[in-house]
Amino acid sequence: MYLHLVFYLNAEAQRTQRVIKADVRLRRNLFIMHENEISEKIIGSAIEVHRILGPGLLESVYEDALCHELHLRGLQFKRQESVPIPYKGIKLGTDLRLDLLVEDKVIVDLKAKEELSTIDKPKLLTYLRLSDKHLGLIINFHVEVLCNGVFRVVNKLQ
Repeated sequence: MYLHLVFYLNAEAQRTQRVIKADVRLRRNLFIMHENEISEKIIGSAIEVHRILGPGLLESVYEDALCHELHLRGLQFKRQESVPIPYKGIKLGTDLRLDLLVEDKVIVDLKAKEELSTIDKPKLLTYLRLSDKHLGLIINFHVEVLCNGVFRVVNKLQ
């Protein structure tokens, strides 16, 4: 009797899991998030990573942790996404590398350094223009309070 109950509960749990996954896929197809909603979720994920890990680690560690947190929150992302650079009708041989592209809408440029340089924000704006995206986030994990390390860069956001 006990074995049958365990088998039934396990099968029921698997069915429930399939229904939840199907529901998430359906909602994802019906509901397109605006860049602002996506950035809110990204920043919340980054705050959670920073709360647990703190400052002082390598950028790659924060990238791994943030990707895991984005996955847990159901956000789709691409790591080290390659973006071609067009120039006067040709494609240059070297592509851009975006740290993260979340939901195919928001570029995330991760940092783990004492201070941002003066070129970091204009560089992200260039990435936004070349990739035809409207919102980018610079997230610098090397700060005491993460809110002081988050910067929005906008390219014709509506």
